[in-house]
Amino acid sequence: MASALDELQKDLEEVKVLLEKTTRKRVRDALTAEKNKIETEIKNKMQQKSQKKPELLDNEKPAAVVAPLTTGYTVKISNYGWDQSDKFVKIYITLTGVHQVPTENVQVHFTERSFDLLVKNLNGKSYSMIVNNLLKPISVEGSSKKVKTDTVLILCRKKTENVRWEYLTQVEKECKEKEKPSYDTETDPSEGLMNVLKKIYEDGDDDMKRTINKAWVESREKQAKGDTEF
Repeated sequence: MASALDELQKDLEEVKVLLEKTTRKRVRDALTAEKNKIETEIKNKMQQKSQKKPELLDNEKPAAVVAPLTTGYTVKISNYGWDQSDKFVKIYITLTGVHQVPTENVQVHFTERSFDLLVKNLNGKSYSMIVNNLLKPISVEGSSKKVKTDTVLILCRKKTENVRWEYLTQVEKECKEKEKPSYDTETDPSEGLMNVLKKIYEDGDDDMKRTINKAWVESREKQAKGDTEF
C-alpha cells in the first residue's frame, strides 16, 4: 500500500507542475480533473490504511479488513441521454441509488465548453463522467445539477438561447459530418457528375478509360450536331 501511495503522490506532484506550466484552457481543465481524481485516490488509500491497522490487531474479525477496499476505484460513465429546451441542454445519467448518497457526494464542475461529474461512494464505488468540447458555449453560472430517483440531471445553460444544438459535442458533429456524402447543392449538378466520372476514370483500368473516352467523344459530337441544327 505504501508503494502505491508513493506512486500516487509522485503523480500528483507531476500534475501540479504541469498545471503551473500550461497556458491552454483545455489542457488545464483536463489536468485539473486528473488532479482531483488522484487526490481522491490518495484520500481513499489513506483511509483504507488507517482503517486496516486496528483490524489487523483483532484476529477475531479478519473479514472486516477488506471492507474499505470497496471504495478503491472509479467507474467511468459512458451511457447517458440528452435533450434540450430553448434555454438548456439536459444530460441524463442513470445511477441506481444515487438519490440516497449525501448531496456533497455528487459534484459537477462546469467550464464554458465542458463539464465533469463525480459521484463519490455510491454502492462502494465512485463514478465519473467528463465531457469536453461542447458544441456551443454554456453559461457556467447558469448551469446546475439535480439529483432525482436513480438519476443525475445535468443542466447546461445555453449561452445563446433559442439556438438548437444538433449534437452535444464538437467531436460528435465532426464524426457525423464525415459520414455524410459530400454533395454541394449550390454547384451545377452536371459538375457533380463530371467529378464522379473523373474519379471513375482515374481509378479505372485501360478498358474503363477507353469506354469513358469513347462516350465523352460521342456526347460532344451529338452536342455539336444539335448546335448546328439551329
